[in-house]
Amino acid sequence: MGLRVFNTLSRLVEPFEPLDPAGKKVGLYCCGPTVHDFAHIGNFRTFVFADIVRRHLAFRGFDVCHVMNITDVEDKIIRRVNESAKTLAEFTDEHEQAFLTDLEALGCLMPDERPHATKFIGPIINLIKKLKENGIAYHANDGSVYFSIEKYREAGNRYGQLLNLNLEAMRPGERVSSDEYEKESIADFALWKARVPEDGEVFWGSPWGEGRPGWHIECSAMSMELLGPSFDLHLGGEDLVFPHHEDEIAQSEGACLQCDGLRFVKYWMHGAHLLVEGKKMSKSLGNFFTLRDLLAKGSTGREVRYLMISAHYRETFNFTLDNLAGAKTALGRIDECTTKLRELALGQAAEPATDSPLVTHFTEAMDDDLNVSAAWAAVFDWVRDTNRKLAANELDTPAAATELANWEHINSVLGIESVEEEVPAEIVALAEERQAARKAKDFARSDQIRDELAAQGWTIEDTLKGPRVKRT
Repeated sequence: MGLRVFNTLSRLVEPFEPLDPAGKKVGLYCCGPTVHDFAHIGNFRTFVFADIVRRHLAFRGFDVCHVMNITDVEDKIIRRVNESAKTLAEFTDEHEQAFLTDLEALGCLMPDERPHATKFIGPIINLIKKLKENGIAYHANDGSVYFSIEKYREAGNRYGQLLNLNLEAMRPGERVSSDEYEKESIADFALWKARVPEDGEVFWGSPWGEGRPGWHIECSAMSMELLGPSFDLHLGGEDLVFPHHEDEIAQSEGACLQCDGLRFVKYWMHGAHLLVEGKKMSKSLGNFFTLRDLLAKGSTGREVRYLMISAHYRETFNFTLDNLAGAKTALGRIDECTTKLRELALGQAAEPATDSPLVTHFTEAMDDDLNVSAAWAAVFDWVRDTNRKLAANELDTPAAATELANWEHINSVLGIESVEEEVPAEIVALAEERQAARKAKDFARSDQIRDELAAQGWTIEDTLKGPRVKRT
């Protein structure tokens, strides 16, 4: 049936059909980090979700251009810059590099483009000019330029495309300069903010005086500059649906840059919130974690990634430390199976089988709006069946190479890279001593070494290539 995704715009699961007439090229934009602090694991659920979408599109043969912006100027950043006594560039670069390090630790592919808001001031100003020319933006007495919801609607546009808004009950007509405003308010929002003393040295020149862009206009300008006025996919967390993404649509379509009959974005996909230990993350509750916090507790980015993609992206996910321990166990099962296949495959190259049940069932599951539960079921059915075949000596070297190719093919989507832990030299020495003791029929010493290894968390398994030391 092909790939199908839930489109927030229509509230329906729809067949995915790119705007590209050839049906190959896909433009994908995901709202990236605001680099004012270390990103927390709730933020990273969205970025891992975007990575899975991008990987599955590539798996299905699409040529994807993945754009993720870096918000490097907005209200919170300016407050932090003033507190830090650093320049804007110094402050944001430090946090951006930390973010990219964390993204890499989670096994995410780097986006093809990472536009920075501060590098797109020209396109932002041009977009605001277009909105003013169309009568939808106005220069207010506070020196800022605002988007008019009323004028936008009077021009025949709908405000409230991503969710149903009660326009009469939501206090329309108010004006806000803050980048983030109350969800129950339909407000004229700032496109360009006039410079105020609190901004310090963070400002640019514009036709309306010195100032800086509002948060919402940044994403509209950057996405359309890099992907065109109409593109295929816009991703983000569900907390961005309103007002951020709704305002993006209003700005972008209010400028009338799209061709007749086309929207700013064809498909909108949103990931659900992440809870920690059943509650919303809060530093006061002690359940607020950055990735670095989890790594310091002994977890790996690989384990965190597995846990984040173990539930459907539209389901609120409860992240617990117990579940993180379970992720390690699940990955251990996969690693043990693939390690045995590698040993049997002897480095022989192979292509995935066209009739592989693993590939077929995995593809069908992921095509169904990224049904990861069914996809993981296919993976662990394959692990069980492969282990049975290995135990029964039913796989030869070519068959093992093919099974390994099948796994690596679908793992191009999951991004759970196999990891073979380096065995410490002292453990290797003990294992070799045990092997020598067995050959000398010194079984008492052999058993003693086995117990010493077990006490340190290691066991020895006999394989076709000889004894192999692994973690218990």
